[in-house]
Amino acid sequence: MPKQIGSSIRMEHPPKVTSYAAIVGSKEGEGPLGRCFDRVEQDPYFGEKNWEKAESRLQSDTLALALRKGILHNADLDCIVAGDLIDQCTGSSFAVRETGVPYLGVYGACSTMAEALLTAGILTDSGCCRRAAAVTSSHFSTAERQFRFPLSYGGQRTPTAQWTCTASGAAVVSATGEGAALSGGCIGRVCDLGVTDANNMGAAMAPAAADTIQRYLTDTCTKPEDYDAIVTGDLGNVGSPLLIDLLLKQGIDISKVHKDCGMLMFDDKAQDTHAGGSGCGCSASILCAYFLPKLHSGSLRRILFAATGALLSAMSPQQGESIPTISHLVELTA
Repeated sequence: MPKQIGSSIRMEHPPKVTSYAAIVGSKEGEGPLGRCFDRVEQDPYFGEKNWEKAESRLQSDTLALALRKGILHNADLDCIVAGDLIDQCTGSSFAVRETGVPYLGVYGACSTMAEALLTAGILTDSGCCRRAAAVTSSHFSTAERQFRFPLSYGGQRTPTAQWTCTASGAAVVSATGEGAALSGGCIGRVCDLGVTDANNMGAAMAPAAADTIQRYLTDTCTKPEDYDAIVTGDLGNVGSPLLIDLLLKQGIDISKVHKDCGMLMFDDKAQDTHAGGSGCGCSASILCAYFLPKLHSGSLRRILFAATGALLSAMSPQQGESIPTISHLVELTA
């Protein structure tokens, strides 16, 4: 059974991430990690009639690929834990509706992959499931339509704005088998330091990442140098240095091991993505395409994956609300 240590969680019998897959869009495939993804789709509609159906297809294809790589079928899953950015997580609900697998829809904005992995890990370690899948996705066009302006509007993006990735990641978490071990985690707390600029997500989310990472290091009596990498979701070029500064004020220096998926996804000079990548699929796809393979090969031995999310709605900034944020964390070991 999972055990609580302070405000963190340790798995008694750490489940394994036995198979995983990542599919991205064409812009993401042109980035520095383009060759790492299982598939780069050139059609932004993924063969569908609208953006929302495209995202559901993206997510269902990624889950199917993760299962196929693990020589598994839908019937081998006891649960799917999934979420996305579309209203009521319809991207995920529509993606899994024909699988016949029990489904938990979760929402943590761009932190959803870490939340889904932690939930899947708890379910398998507790004995409630033998095998559960953690899945999430985002699509540039669905996010732009919901949170900002219609694409045809052609609005100017500010320098602090990030580019929502068209990407999906899926990972199968099993009680037995081979793969990276999900050995612990930390459920995030909602943090809000009063940032109101919806085009500056990095600044809004950095405090949440700092809070979760600090709590986990304290609870587990570990230091940044105990890990090969401390990976954040999508703080980007603005939020990443803020995270380092916030932790330095607490006497924690992660600068030598910190990696941010929002900074890894794109070449900011060549691709003009301003402050970097974002979206549920950003950290999920990079985890499944880059970090999990390195854990599998042994080139990385121990990492923290702390995805970050901004919990605003399309309406809340128009009502003068600040942006509450959260960061969930999982520890993965080779």
